[in-house]
Amino acid sequence: MSKKHAIFITALFCSFLGVFLAAGVLSPDRVQSGREVLHQLPKPTVESVFSGEFMTDFEAYCNDQFFGRDTWVSMKASAEQAVGKRENNNVYLCAKDTLITRFDAPDQNRVDSNTDYVNQFVANAGVPVYFSLIPGQAEIWADRLPDGAPNADQKAIINGVYGSSDAVCYDSYQSLWDHRDEYLYYRTDHHWTSLGAYYGYVSLMDALGMEAVPLERYTKSVVSEDFYGTTFSTSGIRSIKPDSIWTYVPDDGLQVTSYFSTAPEEGSLYNPSALKGIDQYTYFMGGNQVLSIIKNPNVQGPKLLILRDSYADSMVPFLTKHFSEIHMVDLRYNRTSVPAYIKEAGIDMALVLYSVPNYVTDTNFFTLRQK
Repeated sequence: MSKKHAIFITALFCSFLGVFLAAGVLSPDRVQSGREVLHQLPKPTVESVFSGEFMTDFEAYCNDQFFGRDTWVSMKASAEQAVGKRENNNVYLCAKDTLITRFDAPDQNRVDSNTDYVNQFVANAGVPVYFSLIPGQAEIWADRLPDGAPNADQKAIINGVYGSSDAVCYDSYQSLWDHRDEYLYYRTDHHWTSLGAYYGYVSLMDALGMEAVPLERYTKSVVSEDFYGTTFSTSGIRSIKPDSIWTYVPDDGLQVTSYFSTAPEEGSLYNPSALKGIDQYTYFMGGNQVLSIIKNPNVQGPKLLILRDSYADSMVPFLTKHFSEIHMVDLRYNRTSVPAYIKEAGIDMALVLYSVPNYVTDTNFFTLRQK
């Protein structure tokens, strides 16, 4: 290689870097890509710098805010599909036009700690506490995964947790497994559909000795046919057809109060404006909240408190036929004593309801230590 050629290649490479550096600096930071929440510029502190946390967060920020990120991710996914690879960004391209997030064996210490915190809550709640873990797509739809795809056993995890729990554990697994050939989960998102949520509701009713409303007594109402969820956003795979979102339960006559912060707001079971945005699953309950309270003045049933992840948002409409009040608490945002709230609100029973992938990674159960 001649000297002039080497200088030209070096200059071209530096120009390439310069263009992307300038584009990255001049482009505004994005909050979301599809439904994927992107890292924002972290603020350095003495503690975060010396612990290495700041550099880890800064690296994640640079990766998420890289100029043209979505295009590069999509190109990478397309290239890997072309050579026969079925996984991109920990998402498998599966049979039946389905995207499933890879599920690896969890940190057992984290699982044990979360179960210990639930047990502390059972001891302090002062009311009966029911507990159920919802298996994810990778378990119920394991037959859709590519051949040889690593996949940890969620059923074994559920059994292990139940064996160590002091709560009244009930099975959400079997009902979903028995109906595994149905549209139980979205193909482009990690949540269960309203149909999957219905079977979860039936499992709870069986555990409580209550009679579930038969599915045929509901009228199915399709509210969206162009839903793309979290797994679609993170996968980079764009050749998948969209999901549909539907409901069964009308929200007539209900009083819903939402606490997105400390101030109460009038809420609803369903938020139609979400169907026009990028986060259509927030159609159910309006999205993440510190606390939401649903009252049905036409029901004389007990008051239920749910410690939950977002799976509960699409199941709670079914419960409104059986409970006079339903209080939903998200431990990611709540730092107050749940047992004290139970006493103050006159709660009759509590439910801990989480999907397996969320339960084994959640770091907020420590708040249940409070009395």
